Amino acid sequence: MFVASDTVNEFKSEDGAIHVIERRCKLDIDAPRLLKKIAGVDYVYFVQKNSLNRQDRTLHIEAYNETFSNRVIINEHCCYTVHPDNEDWTCFEQSASLDIKSFFGFESTVEKIAMKQYTSNIKKGKEIIEYYLKQMEEEGITFVPRWTPPVMYKLENSTSHIARPVSPAINIPDTATKEGLNNKEVLNTSSSSSEPTAGTPDDKLDADYIKRYLGDLTPLQESCLIRLRQWLQETHKGKIPKDEHILRFLRARDFNIDKAREVLCQSLTWRKQHQVDYILDTWNPPQVLQDYYAGGWHHHDKDGRPLYVLRLGQMDTKGLVRALGEEALLRYVLSINEEGLRRCEENTKVFGRPISSWTCLVDLEGLNMRHLWRPGVKALLRIIEVVEANYPETLGRLLILRAPRVFPVLWTLVSPFIDDNTRKKFLIYAGNDYQGPGGLLDYIDKEIIPDFLSGECMCDVPEGGLVPKSLYRTAEELENEDIKLWTETIYQSASVFKGAPHEIFIQIVDASSVITWDFDVCKGDIVFNIYHSKRVPQPPKKDSLGTHSITSPGGNNVQLIDKVWQLGRDYSMVESPLICKEGESVQGSHVTRWPGFYILQWKFHSMPACATTNLPRVDDVLASLQVSSHKCKVMYYTEVIGSEDFRGSMTSLESSHSGFSQLSAATTSSSQSHSSSMISRWRFC
Repeated sequence: MFVASDTVNEFKSEDGAIHVIERRCKLDIDAPRLLKKIAGVDYVYFVQKNSLNRQDRTLHIEAYNETFSNRVIINEHCCYTVHPDNEDWTCFEQSASLDIKSFFGFESTVEKIAMKQYTSNIKKGKEIIEYYLKQMEEEGITFVPRWTPPVMYKLENSTSHIARPVSPAINIPDTATKEGLNNKEVLNTSSSSSEPTAGTPDDKLDADYIKRYLGDLTPLQESCLIRLRQWLQETHKGKIPKDEHILRFLRARDFNIDKAREVLCQSLTWRKQHQVDYILDTWNPPQVLQDYYAGGWHHHDKDGRPLYVLRLGQMDTKGLVRALGEEALLRYVLSINEEGLRRCEENTKVFGRPISSWTCLVDLEGLNMRHLWRPGVKALLRIIEVVEANYPETLGRLLILRAPRVFPVLWTLVSPFIDDNTRKKFLIYAGNDYQGPGGLLDYIDKEIIPDFLSGECMCDVPEGGLVPKSLYRTAEELENEDIKLWTETIYQSASVFKGAPHEIFIQIVDASSVITWDFDVCKGDIVFNIYHSKRVPQPPKKDSLGTHSITSPGGNNVQLIDKVWQLGRDYSMVESPLICKEGESVQGSHVTRWPGFYILQWKFHSMPACATTNLPRVDDVLASLQVSSHKCKVMYYTEVIGSEDFRGSMTSLESSHSGFSQLSAATTSSSQSHSSSMISRWRFC
């Protein structure tokens, strides 16, 4: 939030065409209390330079941070120019870059705050523009004449009425990408427009933006998108997905906001937990996949959709599973889907119309009973389940070619796991039927039909083949590798049931140590408590719900406080209970006063009864019905910073290596943390 500013430099040209002003701005950042305490500052300072050139009709705004500039580098640039093809339009371009060199181990937290602030600033800037435009209209200013040099203005005073009416700016989409954070739109200021004033981003989207990037939307569908996006901005503290991504989940649930919100929140948590956003940049497929996975991208179909070719019949699924394991195959499929999303964005720009899905061509020549190997089918079903949950409405069309007699058996196995809307997009051809009317030529240009389908285009997709048995790995090796692949995240997930809280304990040796936590409430509402006990909590009993894999919706539940313990005698509360709502992201810390055992507890939040009638309110009943089986879910990370690492001063924190730094893409081993820092990683998966 803007607090104050001082003018540092100011320049005005003699003719008044150029005006440059530089200010030092004081800002109050919405950051966690722990972060402000560690940083030792309540306000941050930015330098902003505005350069107005009336002759060229341009305005450039540059800003960079002064505070912590040796640790964090922030640069932002805004540019207003006249559209080269239409002088009645004003072009607006905004970009920003963030480079976090180091920030006391809280790099990821700072990045999350920066993303939130940037998105908020885009929306706020739009509101400010509209506010002053409205104020000008109220003052009777209906046009702004084009600037001319003073002498010329006197000579041509009678003929220089080149007026430019001012109308409210149209909406700028509230989107911000992680890398580059680019946001471009065209603001229409034409005087001939008779359209009503566009609303704010909270109630209306720009029609041109919808047509270019989202496709046809009814007013009701547009309203659903706005409401769901606004809900995410208010409650979801992490990276807000783009409108196109939100729209996929709405379409998959027939624009039922409650259903779409539930699956979208689960997917966002899943993406964060497994760092899917960075998979294309941080994970390289094993050489076995590059050599024997018979699939790849190949041009685009007639609708402009990216085309993915999969020669499933030529692929040794058993060999790939035996050599790599189920998790590596799943990760590879995820990277393919992420690449597909990226290609859709690129094709949207190329073709000038929204392209939100891709086409998949599956060649089944060579498919036989060996492809029905049970572990291979199990891996396929797992992949389908994950993709269906996290990439809805991304498959535009599936062309299955040269289906053999064994295909109905495979189809019977997998079809129940495929969504009804997705199954409607399947086109299945047996033998050479794809070459006739209604076949491949209806969907793909003749020039790009692959050569192995009697086409003229050479396809770079690997031919597959049998994986050498020398590359096979033992079941134990695969199991260990699977765990390694999918536990690189330092977040852990847990289930919280009514009457069964989830608890973890941390042993503190030195008083004045700092317990820090970062958790997301994925489902339901919970109460977060911290207790202290001199007694050792009982070791966690085996999870009666069974052991779940990381993608399981179940999670884990561990209870440590014995039922016979009494509050105030066997253990004590050291922090006031904190009620956390679904979708919230919570960061905090506690400076310990005594050594011993500290218990962090996530407890089911029961809806209070109405005070006057002792009967539950209607809203409470409806809210409780939304929590399936009285079950909540949290995803958390906790760490202890030793007292010698935390002295509340800047200099003493130079050597503090916090595990929060591992939230970045470059995940490091806990052994690299400072020896005096006690890293608590609770792996119940």
